[in-house]
Amino acid sequence: MKIVLTEFVTLDGVSQGPGSPTEDPSDGFTRGGWLVPYLDEQFVRQTSDWLGLADGLLLGRRTYEAFARDWPQITDPNDPYTELMNSLPKYVVTNTLTEGAWHPTTVLHGDPLQSVGNLKAQPGRELQIHGSARLGKALLSAGLVDTLRLVVAPTMVGAGRRLLEQPSASVGFRLVHHEATAKGLLLLEYEHVGTAPVAEYEGVTAFI
Repeated sequence: MKIVLTEFVTLDGVSQGPGSPTEDPSDGFTRGGWLVPYLDEQFVRQTSDWLGLADGLLLGRRTYEAFARDWPQITDPNDPYTELMNSLPKYVVTNTLTEGAWHPTTVLHGDPLQSVGNLKAQPGRELQIHGSARLGKALLSAGLVDTLRLVVAPTMVGAGRRLLEQPSASVGFRLVHHEATAKGLLLLEYEHVGTAPVAEYEGVTAFI
């Protein structure tokens, strides 16, 4: 399966608390809810299409517990995400949980890179990471992420956990899809291409 990291981020790279001021107040964060003013039909269509490619969800403990609390409570039959979020196999990377209550859930103990690598080797389409920024960063650094999908909100919050902090090694991506919504969200999809290339600038004529 492909490992796909889907994240909502601000222009200054913050991924914490996109959906509500109370979604993730850890570390004293009080500026959540920054994505919601920009949601529209185009965003819903693209992100639900992305979710439809998943054969499973890969989550860190904190995100898993928040999702397990919230998603089963959504009963709107017209919500395009609910059925898949609740029915897809969930894999939670943790050494503190022994079981999960949000079925079907598999708890992955031990070395997360080895556990995820074993899942990646199995047949299937996509194993998607939603939220779980710490897990996502670790897998990015290890070269295990095949596809990176970003929804970039036209706002800066100035505080909070950032997704794309410096990994342990450079990581290169190729842009394969991009669009902008009427409300200003950027929907970006990148494929992993290995180590990020570098070069030395030799003047404009070298590029034309």
